Amino acid sequence: MSEISSQDYANFCYEIKRRIRDRQLAALRSVNRELVRLYWEIGELIHHKQQTLGWGKSVVETLARDLQGEFPGRNGFSAANLWFMRQFYGEYVDKPNLQPLVREISWTKNLIIFSRCKDDLEREFYLRATARYGWTKAVLQHQVDNKSYEKYLLNQTNFDATVTDDIKAQAVLAVKDNYTFDFLDLAEQHSERDLEQSLVQNLRGFLSELGGAFAFIGNQYRLEVGGQEYFIDLLLFHRRLRCLVAIELKIGDFKPEHKGKMEFYLEALDCQEKMEGENPPIGMIICRYKNKTVVEYALRTASRPIGVATYTIVPQLPDAYREQLPSPEEIAERLRLWQEGSNDE
Repeated sequence: MSEISSQDYANFCYEIKRRIRDRQLAALRSVNRELVRLYWEIGELIHHKQQTLGWGKSVVETLARDLQGEFPGRNGFSAANLWFMRQFYGEYVDKPNLQPLVREISWTKNLIIFSRCKDDLEREFYLRATARYGWTKAVLQHQVDNKSYEKYLLNQTNFDATVTDDIKAQAVLAVKDNYTFDFLDLAEQHSERDLEQSLVQNLRGFLSELGGAFAFIGNQYRLEVGGQEYFIDLLLFHRRLRCLVAIELKIGDFKPEHKGKMEFYLEALDCQEKMEGENPPIGMIICRYKNKTVVEYALRTASRPIGVATYTIVPQLPDAYREQLPSPEEIAERLRLWQEGSNDE
């Protein structure tokens, strides 16, 4: 047997480990799908018995006791969970577009979405996002608490005119309308430097709030143009869009001149920092307040892809925002485009 180099063995071992992890993940997904399928079938059986024989809610409690006696230690057969199964089936049985999605995430995450989101399009958003980004239970709860659905739909970007079709849907969903930085220990009055340093010090929470597909490159990222130095507040990389993301932080109102400064940064990044195979960089201006009309006018003339968002340091989103949401038809179209973008990746 010929002697192999340490590098050859390391590569070989890495490949074996990768395949093991891939199969373990596939097995977990398969188990999850079967468990959700089982709960769907149990809910269906209970539903039909109640519909055809008029059985009341008490049958669920009796069934729970019998199942727990037969399968001790399985808390999935509690009366409350059996009732959720029945409601789960009844809610989704006439919604074929959602049925495949519920099997892609765990039962616990399904319950969060099912119980806390009453609108079908909102449920579709969280079902797709949870499966696609691998959100944990805690992250999913955080996203629902912070109204990420509304924030995504209200976002203001010029991506329709500046981003290629193959990544446009994903790019739109990469920028929210409002970010909640409730994990920061900041006073109501703070400087832009305070905000930047706090975000860097709480990097995990910051990247999670952004959506989970970002990687941190640096803060006060230095660019040199024409012999002069310029510094970007935060520079990230979006793994799915495969592009640099420049972020400028503003503690006051959005101003039209912020757009010009961001375009300059994006031009420099495109010429000096973008690597082969990457898409052109995009910019995010995160400010404390914005006038939507001013933002709309400013972005009309932008030649580089830019999104403008606001931030809060407490978990809140005015109820009035819901009145500004796109129509159900427009929301459904965005979700359709998002799904097509996901399939193309």
